[in-house]
Amino acid sequence: MLTACESGGLSRARLGRMQEVLARHVAEGGVPGLVALVSRRGEIHVETVGRIAAGGAPMQRDSIFRISSMTKPVTAAAAMILVEECRLRLNDPVDRWLPELADRKVLRAIESDVGDTVPAARAITLRDLLTFRLGLGMIPVFPQRYPIQMAMADAGFAPGPVFPSFPPDELMRRYGTLPLAYQPGERWLYNTGSEILGVLIARVAGTSLARFMQERIFAPLGMKDTAFHVPPLKRERFATCYGRDHATGALKVFDDPVDGNYATPPVFENGSAGLVSTADDFNAFAQMLLNGGRLGTERILSRPSVELMTSDQLAPAHRQGSELLLGGALSWGFGLSVCTGRNDLCQVPGRYGWDGGYGTSWHSDPREEMTGILLTQRLLDAPQPPPVFTDFWTSAYQAIDD
Repeated sequence: MLTACESGGLSRARLGRMQEVLARHVAEGGVPGLVALVSRRGEIHVETVGRIAAGGAPMQRDSIFRISSMTKPVTAAAAMILVEECRLRLNDPVDRWLPELADRKVLRAIESDVGDTVPAARAITLRDLLTFRLGLGMIPVFPQRYPIQMAMADAGFAPGPVFPSFPPDELMRRYGTLPLAYQPGERWLYNTGSEILGVLIARVAGTSLARFMQERIFAPLGMKDTAFHVPPLKRERFATCYGRDHATGALKVFDDPVDGNYATPPVFENGSAGLVSTADDFNAFAQMLLNGGRLGTERILSRPSVELMTSDQLAPAHRQGSELLLGGALSWGFGLSVCTGRNDLCQVPGRYGWDGGYGTSWHSDPREEMTGILLTQRLLDAPQPPPVFTDFWTSAYQAIDD
């Protein structure tokens, strides 16, 4: 359904293709249901297909989804609020607020035992956390074979769909027991930077990450359903999350709305992957970035901050070994990917955003003045986008009519 006049340069007929394509994915059993949103120059197109759970109520526009790694850019924006207030500086060491990361040791080589280390050449900075260059993160080698991978798993940081659930101080204590895999600033390693960044924001702000985000981002933008858990009164709108049973190929429940991981406030408000949201809520955040930090009368960030967040912050050497997640046409800004080359219909230089491992995708394209959001609740089986993602983005870009 179109929720605004056709003034944004989107073809109504071609948007019809999107509905057909997405409906086919649901009918074939790939996902139980989904919500898709495309916004361009004030025109918003929304598709709701399927059901909130297998055999459940129909999917609605305001259905709530676990957005997992789409949390990362929100956390980065929260950090930039503190930078603009001069409570944090990009190049200052974070030791004052995160003493657990002071005086780091670094593996002599990635293959080394965890006790075979050298001193860190410098301290970890806020910039390192935002760009995932702190020296800790997912080592993209599978099956795992390096001692540091085993040590991270033993500490509770194994890669996968189950996220850390330690209180923030315990989380930082555990990270403090690990050596860095690389020198600070040397290499892009996924995920850990945003987990630690959330703890840093809370300590600097003197409040919880949830409260800071609510007061400084969610409330001003009208993001009324975005939070770290779903209260009982909203639970009927909360989609069930599914994974693939590898033995049978059938979908099985991974996280239930009633008694799952989001039914109560978490002990760790995960700045990397902990938020739930809706299509319209996240579109408000996305439009704020696309508008240079403002939505309506509310300014969350300055335009220069948004430009910094959404520009490429990595040199080629930083991306070494990142091909599994970034491929050949993506780099990284602050908490989100940045497209640097054109190798597909939707891969446009300057486009930015990120996907979520529980089956969500968001990207904004400044040149096209367009944002797309796809929300499903089917765990991703691989780092590469699933067919429903690829087809959604193809459908969005083929609908451009100018």
